[in-house]
Amino acid sequence: MSMTMGTHPRHRAPARSSQPLLEVNDLKKHFPIKAGFFGGTTGYVYAVDGVSFHIEKGETLSLVGESGCGKSTVGKALLRLFPPTAGQVVLDGQRIDDLSQGKLRPLRRRIGVVFQDPFSSLNPRMRVKDLLAEPIRNFGLAKDEAELEERVAGLMDKVRLPRDAVNRWPHEFSGGQRQRICIARALAGEPELIICDEAVSALDVSVKAQIVNLLQDLQKELGLALLFISHDLAIVEHMTHRVAVMYLGKIVEIATRRQLFGAPKHPYTEALLSAVPVPEPGAGRQRIVLKGDVPSPINPPKGCRFHTRCPYAFDRCRTDEPELLQTEPGQWSACHLHSLPAEKNPLARSVPSLVG
Repeated sequence: MSMTMGTHPRHRAPARSSQPLLEVNDLKKHFPIKAGFFGGTTGYVYAVDGVSFHIEKGETLSLVGESGCGKSTVGKALLRLFPPTAGQVVLDGQRIDDLSQGKLRPLRRRIGVVFQDPFSSLNPRMRVKDLLAEPIRNFGLAKDEAELEERVAGLMDKVRLPRDAVNRWPHEFSGGQRQRICIARALAGEPELIICDEAVSALDVSVKAQIVNLLQDLQKELGLALLFISHDLAIVEHMTHRVAVMYLGKIVEIATRRQLFGAPKHPYTEALLSAVPVPEPGAGRQRIVLKGDVPSPINPPKGCRFHTRCPYAFDRCRTDEPELLQTEPGQWSACHLHSLPAEKNPLARSVPSLVG
């Protein structure tokens, strides 16, 4: 992938504060399986099964993994689009996962969201000015119509669309322009955190680069924190501070950008990186082809959930579930390989970065 990026520094993470903006502790979301229309529960889909992470103010944390790993479910659980099964979500020191809808409502403006499909995210029966004005009215951010119009115009400026386009309908815009409108709508409540759920995956390559640059510029200008949910590691490396890798409902590795792309400490991460196209023709990288299919989240494997596909699995992996433990300062991995001597650990080595 060839992407043209800006020049301002993007990979220097904010200094760790005593209180992160968002803290997620042992989050779980299990969907019940019903037998027939009136039948009882016959089992559960363990979509998210004990996920913990934090996001600092002004930081980008990318949540990556294959389709079906549970990363989008994490984002929707944080937004309370459905209630979590268990765990805690703490926003700027206040627990929000157990709040009633009435108490949660004024806090919703602090978290914006941009979904994957800009075509279905916008009401086709509303003009752009009404789409952007709706959250401003809902949160009482404008004292009169003049201020409302000025705020809407300012949002168009922020996402680099002409002000007079507010009178147009969503179908009159291209996919990239629609996603800019979605970003403007996410900014309307003046949030501190934006959840980007595959926000660029439905766009052409050149448009992806434009939207990524826009998000980074807005982050720098407004001090936004981003939870960037994606399966595209090439884009993630361009824009993130830290990365959390998910597999079958669990986080298997968390690290800074440089640590993860330079020396992954989990076999699944290593396999994902090996599948990313190299930036330079002729550059060598050994492709790791995982055997088998992703197991069902209805009946995940015992022990390490990745052991059925892992090229390095040994007996302990099949019986004991690994904990997410620190392997380096700032880098955490859930893998039994790190209990072995370094000479027997195939992950005790570095791999080339994707883009340098």
